[in-house]
Amino acid sequence: MATSDSSNTSGPRVSEQTFSSYNQAQGQKYVQARHDYNPLVYQAVVEHHTSTGGRPDTLLDVGCGPGLAARALAPHFAQVIGLDPSEGMLAVARSLDGASSTGEPIRWERGAAEELDEVPQLAPASVDLITAANAAHWFDMPRFWAAAARALRPGGTVALWTSGDIRAHPSMPGAAKIQAAMDRHFEVNLRPHMTAGNLLTMGGYADLPLPWTKNPGDGNDEAANAVARQFDEAKFVRRDWAADEEFFVSNSEVNLDGFEKLMATVSAQTRWNQAHPELVGTDKDVIKILRREIEEALHEAGVEKGKEKLKGSVLGVLLIVKKRGVHDQ
Repeated sequence: MATSDSSNTSGPRVSEQTFSSYNQAQGQKYVQARHDYNPLVYQAVVEHHTSTGGRPDTLLDVGCGPGLAARALAPHFAQVIGLDPSEGMLAVARSLDGASSTGEPIRWERGAAEELDEVPQLAPASVDLITAANAAHWFDMPRFWAAAARALRPGGTVALWTSGDIRAHPSMPGAAKIQAAMDRHFEVNLRPHMTAGNLLTMGGYADLPLPWTKNPGDGNDEAANAVARQFDEAKFVRRDWAADEEFFVSNSEVNLDGFEKLMATVSAQTRWNQAHPELVGTDKDVIKILRREIEEALHEAGVEKGKEKLKGSVLGVLLIVKKRGVHDQ
């Protein structure tokens, strides 16, 4: 099971239009349904950043949404800025507050990842850590890397992570039938509403363009080469979370009401809803149909009515890229 669409994943893409158009009510539902990341994910980011010479001064969380990652990392940095194109998501982030290690409130700014260096009062080469949690697959990556190169301090860090694919946990009653129902739902119902960004998450960011990635037709693009030279490919790190590790706070069981709410936050599902508003909430709603199939599988496996629970295995990946230090240029 995964979230996704179909175009070339290596070049510039049409900017994300689903989450960026969220209003505050949609943003609130998103933050209520989505689990935060396991503290070990944040620990891995901070430890790698500091152990490779990164400073604990300024953090810029790009595509911050309701601010989960920015708030979790804030105690490690003197200044924290959350950046997102969605005013609805930012409204939720502001309502939840958050403060840096110095007690300074997190700044929530509206803007695009490709223009992250244009945040008000942000000096060039002043950011120590740039993060993007489940967001980089929506970026125009060449433009993002160019902006990151301008904003990052020498020796700074970029950390990108995604939750990737989600599978029905094999220990769950009726797991095989449930997985088949979920696969069918994504392939038949959601495939037409998937985007290139979704495909990148399904592939565990294997095809996410990095600063040194060459696209067909680039040739001797000096601007792209200049950006690539500012980052150290030899220090690139990829870390994968296995299915039996917790990438989120908890991979514990959820009831079917919680499952419905979680499914509603999937971007392809949101686009299905927008395409079929007359079916949302009815017996023909594809989430309702999927729920009935899951209930049937659980009941056949001996689960009593009213005690239906689901458990998933989440695959996660973290990519860390370092900007060259002063002596590495």
